[in-house]
Amino acid sequence: MRNFAQFMKQAQKMQEQVTKAQESVTQIQATGESGAGLVSITVNGKGVMKHIAIDASLLKPDEGEILEDLILAAYNDAFAKAEEAANKEMEKAGAGLNLPDGMHLPF
Repeated sequence: MRNFAQFMKQAQKMQEQVTKAQESVTQIQATGESGAGLVSITVNGKGVMKHIAIDASLLKPDEGEILEDLILAAYNDAFAKAEEAANKEMEKAGAGLNLPDGMHLPF
């Protein structure tokens, strides 16, 4: 019975840490760039776009396809950076919980 109480206490601690980490993830901001900085996009840790900046030199009628490619590349760059930062935040939440090998947060 004592082991069960200990398990429940550890589960509650884990839940609190996961909740805190998830809240921290939404505060993460990562900026990706493409075209040598002509397009930049900022996203939060969940991949939601928060800001986009496009150099005026790309705002020409014949530059549409290039601009689309640059926006996509900048978003993917920002998303990858945000995902990496979010994963690090979630790893911190699981630190010290003695999870079995191969078990990572979030489940």
